Amino acid sequence: MPSSAHPEVCVGAVVVHDGALLLIERGRGAGVGSWSIPGGRVELGETLDAAVRRELLEETALVARDAHPIGVVERISDEWHFVIHDFLVTVDDPQPTRAGDDAAAIEWVPLSEVRSRPGIVPGLVDFLVENGVLPGQ
Repeated sequence: MPSSAHPEVCVGAVVVHDGALLLIERGRGAGVGSWSIPGGRVELGETLDAAVRRELLEETALVARDAHPIGVVERISDEWHFVIHDFLVTVDDPQPTRAGDDAAAIEWVPLSEVRSRPGIVPGLVDFLVENGVLPGQ
């Protein structure tokens, strides 16, 4: 049975610093145990910009300085339908202090290693290539 009767609006934070991409290991919910960018559902009355900043803070303790939309993806299964608005985010201090909310772990992965990283959520590498975050092959 679906968790929601309709698509849910979500956000994702693509954070790159010194040639590395910030990834979190999902600790619960859709994609548990896999590695992805920080993000989650938009709350009622919340703007997309505010949501991506909140999710980044909750999951990594990082504060977003700037957030610019870079693309939209849909992820659909038998149990959920997410419409994810992804943002390229810059941070003042790139040192996450903790994994929080639904993040089980945090890691800065060199861009050159993202493609070969075990456990990356399906579609993330393709999205990053299509939007110029990772070079094409």
